[in-house]
Amino acid sequence: MGSTVLREGITMALHHVTYGEGTPVLALHGWTPDHRLMTGCLEPIFADRPGYRRLYPDLPAMGQSPAGDIDSSDGIMAALREFIDDEIGAEPFVLIGESYGGYLARGLVAERPGQILGLGLICPIGVALEQADRTVPDHVTLECDPAVVATLTPEQVEEFAGMAVLQTADTLRRYQRDVEPGLNAADVEAMDRIRKSWALTIAPESGPIYTRPSLILCGHQDSITGFEDQYSLLPHYPRASYAVLDRAGHNLQFEQPALFAVLIADWLERIASAPTSR
Repeated sequence: MGSTVLREGITMALHHVTYGEGTPVLALHGWTPDHRLMTGCLEPIFADRPGYRRLYPDLPAMGQSPAGDIDSSDGIMAALREFIDDEIGAEPFVLIGESYGGYLARGLVAERPGQILGLGLICPIGVALEQADRTVPDHVTLECDPAVVATLTPEQVEEFAGMAVLQTADTLRRYQRDVEPGLNAADVEAMDRIRKSWALTIAPESGPIYTRPSLILCGHQDSITGFEDQYSLLPHYPRASYAVLDRAGHNLQFEQPALFAVLIADWLERIASAPTSR
């Protein structure tokens, strides 16, 4: 990555890494991976954009963050509130969430819309929290390198090939760098406990309409969170760009990295040019 880690530590129970100085950017990974899911796709974009302090926590039970006695998404949200209070305070910040991290990010917007300068959602959970209730396409593979597939372990066949729309040497490399380490580090027992109380008490979109620049990125072939349910979010986010990318599944960020970078950059420009009054 293009930056040097300035700090690495624990706040409450959250291990985190921080890059850069300036406007805080809080990036929340999805269910089971860790902060590397976000640093892998975002740091190349921020490397040439000074003026941002990027904070990447591991959510409880994931990465190096212990779960403690947390047994619900409400407990994870409480840990995030304390992390924000300790690391950001009352300062306005930019918020990005991927998949389940997008669900948590929308919950934070419901709680503190005036503090959040812009909301970015990458393959987010939409209006239906539970997988069985979501509108999703069947998994398809649009590009497959047989030589790559032949190298996969049984675990990678399930976790990578079972999700990847583009099964290439590059997407496998990114998966092994950004996703697989978090999967191996996760506290599965604690996650199973938390999963039984997955819904937030303060539901996303329960607050006022969020009028600051937003971005909703979906993969057209995403068989995990889909792309249709997210369209229903648009009335609550009138400044949102909503993009559905072809040849992209739930790992959109490294199946369509060029489009991803352009759309994230556009969103950051819209945030920078928006009025700062809250």
